[in-house]
Amino acid sequence: MDNQNLDRISYALGLSMGNNFRASGIKTINVKDFADGVAAVFDGAEPKMSYDEAKLEIKNFFEAMEAEQREAAAKMGEVNEKAGKAFLDENGKRAEVSTTPSGLQYEVLEEGTGKQPVAQDQVTVHYTGKLIDGTVFDSSVERGQPATFGVTQVIPGWVEALQMMKEGAKWRLFIPSNLAYGPNGAGNVIGPNSTLIFDVELIKVN
Repeated sequence: MDNQNLDRISYALGLSMGNNFRASGIKTINVKDFADGVAAVFDGAEPKMSYDEAKLEIKNFFEAMEAEQREAAAKMGEVNEKAGKAFLDENGKRAEVSTTPSGLQYEVLEEGTGKQPVAQDQVTVHYTGKLIDGTVFDSSVERGQPATFGVTQVIPGWVEALQMMKEGAKWRLFIPSNLAYGPNGAGNVIGPNSTLIFDVELIKVN
């Protein structure tokens, strides 16, 4: 391999490793020390620590990073829980909104007249999911393709609501976090203890 190609692949490997580090949660590194570590492997330079010491450093680093992430998630969960409770308390005062014993709130936008699903059924629905600040995190409407799934294959708030709806109904669901994704959240948008809003149209009971 000539020097030009070696330079290019070396740089490409550096980019790839840097992206992998970022993806694993590492926000910054000392590039010179990193290069010295690589040189110790490829150029035979004197290592500054043993491989056992290196393994321990890496283990300790990721354990500390995970602890920081857990702490940040817990704080975010507290903020989301308080915001969700305040939202639901106020929302539940509206005459259009009904609240079930579980804490699920719903608003009937259009009444349905067709079949009412039970737990064993599959349903076809259109939906849009939002956070209480209006952020859309998922929408079959935007994709232009309704979703089909089992009644019990979704979050508890949906399971409860679907079995109260009839074909043709359009409801707006206000789902407390304990009936949604709870303290774990979901994906990059739904944080821990998030209250969720769904507009749901029950198209068909299969």
